[in-house]
Amino acid sequence: MDRAVRTALRAAVAAAGATALLLAAGPVGATAAPAPPSPSSPAAPAAPAGASPRVEVPGPEDGTVAGSGHVRVRAAGRAGAGARLSEAERAADGTVTKIVDGGPSADRLDVVVVGDGYTAAELDRFHADAQAKWAEVTAVEPYATYRNLFNVWTVDAVSRDSGVTGDPTPATVRDTALGSYFWCEDIERLLCIDQPKVDGYVAKAPDADLVLVLANSAKYGGAGYNERSATLGYEGISTASAGNAKSGQVAIHETGHSLGKLADEYFYPDTPGYEKYEGPEPADSNTSTLTADRMAAERAKWYRWLGEPSPDGGTVGTYEGGGYYVTGLHRPTDNSLMRVLGKPFNLPGTEAMIGGFYQHARPVTAVTPTTRTLRLHHTAKVSVPRLTGADGRQLDVRWHLDGRELKRLAGRTEVAVAELWLLDRRSHRLSVTVEDRTPAVRDPKTAGTLRATLGWTVRL
Repeated sequence: MDRAVRTALRAAVAAAGATALLLAAGPVGATAAPAPPSPSSPAAPAAPAGASPRVEVPGPEDGTVAGSGHVRVRAAGRAGAGARLSEAERAADGTVTKIVDGGPSADRLDVVVVGDGYTAAELDRFHADAQAKWAEVTAVEPYATYRNLFNVWTVDAVSRDSGVTGDPTPATVRDTALGSYFWCEDIERLLCIDQPKVDGYVAKAPDADLVLVLANSAKYGGAGYNERSATLGYEGISTASAGNAKSGQVAIHETGHSLGKLADEYFYPDTPGYEKYEGPEPADSNTSTLTADRMAAERAKWYRWLGEPSPDGGTVGTYEGGGYYVTGLHRPTDNSLMRVLGKPFNLPGTEAMIGGFYQHARPVTAVTPTTRTLRLHHTAKVSVPRLTGADGRQLDVRWHLDGRELKRLAGRTEVAVAELWLLDRRSHRLSVTVEDRTPAVRDPKTAGTLRATLGWTVRL
């Protein structure tokens, strides 16, 4: 969605209230078995206004499987209208703070963190929790290498009560800003929200590509709202308990769906209907009906990674089971984060995540406006995000004059017009191309999205 359109919609949400744009759906019962996405369809489109969100259920706390399928839930949750805030509480409510500044929103992936169950007196703790949870996320690759591609914003949502509904028991009811609650659809660990209320706060941030809702709780739980917002354009919402050690892993897994468009790699033994997949080849990049031999022969899916050692352990191949099915579908490795909490993304998953980052972030920002004609006393300046990977690799910066590369300027982020040695008074074109030549991306189509070019007209 174009950012100008998103800005207009964001203003509409803030002015009219999110409930006018996302109508609450009626009760929807949980299903006994997971409901996987249609394997023949592309990445899920934006959910229509008024639809019942389809959310992923995290796996059990005492297990390792990352998820437990999906259920439909009510968009507006189950909590009633909250009590009115005092004048002091209203003054604090909705305050926006940039806690990680990676650069202009137009060139960065913007994460918006909203807390629920924090009173006005607990907002400092919310900010500390948001910082701590983002530190958990950026400890995992490829977030660790690409942390400077992100902005992180907090939006203060003031609750009358501390804590959230359903903690510690189903009978516990708390008056909170976002209506968060455990025991969603009678599943204790499923932490749902009132999505229209969340959108009302998200709309206050300058931009949102991804949303994280932190519940003021140490109880294990979370949820993945992985359908793109039709009104605000963000890729999805992850809910997590701020005080639970596993909640960060749950949130990262959910971003595998929303940013990487990755399928779940876990499966369900002894579940009727999921014994064997017999459908067409899935659109998801990390599940396939093909064996390794056929994949290599057809040059399909993750064939470029076959036989490579993967950071989650083992070798990339085709492992039976995935996309909820015990047989008929294969996954790239045995135990990546898309199957097991606490594991890294596998190589195909890492490639998909990097591609997802660059759908929202650009590797170069103009410091000197590109609309300006540069004269002899001017300098062309750009900002290039620094990569923070263990290998020390940085983005490739190359300058060109009238299409000819100026190799002596490689790696520079500013170039004075006087350095160009212009000998005539005609107009010339100075450009800079910044490219991420990461070995973690082998698909040429994805690699093509990892570069950007800026240019200026220059003349003496």
